[in-house]
Amino acid sequence: MKKSRTPYLSGKISGIPYSKVKARGNLAAAEQWSEAIRRQTRDLPTVKEACILKITFLLPADKFPSDLPYGPDLDNLTKRFLDALNKTVFGETQGKDSCVVALDVMKTKVESREDAGAVFEILPVSIITTENEAGIVPGT
Repeated sequence: MKKSRTPYLSGKISGIPYSKVKARGNLAAAEQWSEAIRRQTRDLPTVKEACILKITFLLPADKFPSDLPYGPDLDNLTKRFLDALNKTVFGETQGKDSCVVALDVMKTKVESREDAGAVFEILPVSIITTENEAGIVPGT
């Protein structure tokens, strides 16, 4: 029986990336970002196997204040992004986002809030899980 394979997926999520719940300002902004990710990926095919995930966060200038000149933490931005994908492209995957076996993440400043968001790629990785899939004949 042939396993269904994950297609190559890519796209851009439009919106302002947030990493965690805000304590001041627009308190709903972090959840709005999560919802934007879910809404803009819900019609994509689901991941069926191990994959490589590449993300570039496109951050407006106000995400780089003088006390945080390098912008928000990548690990926190990535966690929110993965948690949102767990409801869409990773939603039917055993172990959800644990199927990501390699991660390439970066952030960059963009000129305007309209350009903000995240560009992503999901590349399938075939992992051999049995001798049979590897073409190994038992006893040889």
